This record gives sequence, structure tokens and C-alpha cells, in this order.
Amino acid sequence: MKKVISILLMISMMFALFTGCSSGENSKPQDDGSNNQQSSGEVKEEDDKSLVMYTNAEFAPFEYFKGEEIVGVDVDIAKEIAKDLGKELTVKHTDFDSLVPSLVTGKADFVAAGMTINPEREDEVDFSIPYVESVQNIISAKDNELKSMEDLKGKKIGVQRGTTGDTSVTDAINKEDGDLYGSGAEVKTYSSALEASQDLLVGRIDAVVIDKLTAEEIVKNNTDNLMTVEFGEISEHYGIAVVNGNTELLDSINKTLQRLIDEGKIEEFISNHSN
Repeated sequence: MKKVISILLMISMMFALFTGCSSGENSKPQDDGSNNQQSSGEVKEEDDKSLVMYTNAEFAPFEYFKGEEIVGVDVDIAKEIAKDLGKELTVKHTDFDSLVPSLVTGKADFVAAGMTINPEREDEVDFSIPYVESVQNIISAKDNELKSMEDLKGKKIGVQRGTTGDTSVTDAINKEDGDLYGSGAEVKTYSSALEASQDLLVGRIDAVVIDKLTAEEIVKNNTDNLMTVEFGEISEHYGIAVVNGNTELLDSINKTLQRLIDEGKIEEFISNHSN
């Protein structure tokens, strides 16, 4: 009888032991996407080492893909910012009109994307000092030269969503005091100026309105078919955007930008990516 009891006790102990191990494993949090947060110490360590830049890599020479790598003027500037901060730069691509929302929701530390400083964006983010001045250009077919807003009346005009070109053309068409109001002109939005120019080449639209340097890059690769000219008096300045109130990062960005401006480096970066 004692032997039987001893055997039963051993079985009970073994059952309790294995049950305890199983319960420990099942209580471990599963990485199913619903709970990806690290401890505060781990997050801080990662943040201290990395600097995340969001951009739209379809805006040469400021940002564009070279193979699978994102390069360009803004990337060169961002590398200098990261170097001055002693951090490792990560560059991520998204649609232009998703850049500010991505920044506001904390996916990025800053946005550098040839982004124009304007009152609407300043309501949502804080901007650095201006580092580039630009104007708007019209791209059109060489056999159909379009040189002014007047020439765009009744035309189909391509723009990149969320850009100054988009705003200026849309306002000119929709506002009663707009230069294109009631003229029959139509605006068509694209994810990039390059995509718009491809439709221009095959005759789906009549013109593309985009920033000067980007327009020149597009035409440089299509000199037999396209031309570009500056138009109007729409002048704009590019800035780097951070979340409202992030003065520490903004001060660091401004310091780096001022150094690059003083050293003539930004003009050098533009030249390097425009040849």
C-alpha cells in the first residue's frame, strides 16, 4: 500500500511540475502585432541612437531612388543632421500627402521632402529655417508650348498631390477670381511629377505644374519631347518639418542647416544631384 501511495505521490508531483512549466510559457506575451511595445528603457535607447526621416522619393533632385536606395539633396542634408547629433539616419518613403500625418502620429522624427513652408502646414508642424527657394514651372510638349497661366486655359493639367503646384492650379480653376476659373481647364492629381509627365508624353494631359528643379530634371531626360518654363510670381521656400513643440530637435536642425548654407554645401548638393 505504501508503495502504491509513493507512486501516486510521484505522479502528482510530476504532473504539477509539467503543468507549472506549461503555464509559464502560455503567460508569455505573444508578438501578434497587438502588443509590440518595448520597455521604456529599450525605447529610449533606440531613440537615442536613431533618427527617422520620412520623405517622398519621387522629387529629384531632392529625393529619388537610386536602385533601392533613397538619395538626393535632402538625404545629404539629413545625413549631416544625424552626424551632428551623433545618430544613425533611417530614411523612409511614403506618399507626399501622407508625410505630415506620419510626422504628427510619431512615425518620423522629421520630414525633409522639398516641402514648402506655408501657413496651412505651420498649423500642424514646426518648420526649420528656409534652405532653398523655388518657383513653379510648366512642363509641356515642345510642339505645344505653354508658358503662362493664360496658356493653361481649357487644358488638362497634371500636378503632384499636396504640392504647391496642386494648390495653385486647383485654386486657379475653382476660385471665382482664379485665372483659370470658367475656362474649361481641368486638374489631374498624381502621386509624383514623374508619373504626371509620363501621361504628358502620351497625350493624356497637356501640361504639368511642378517646382523648378524637379521640372528641369524631368525635361533633362526628355529633351526631344518636352520643354519647361517658369511662370507667374509664385515663389516658395523649403523647410524641414518637426512635430509642434520639438524645439530641441528643431534647434539642432537649424544649426546644421545654417552651417551648410554658410559653407555653400546645399548648392553643392543640388549640383551633385542635378548632373
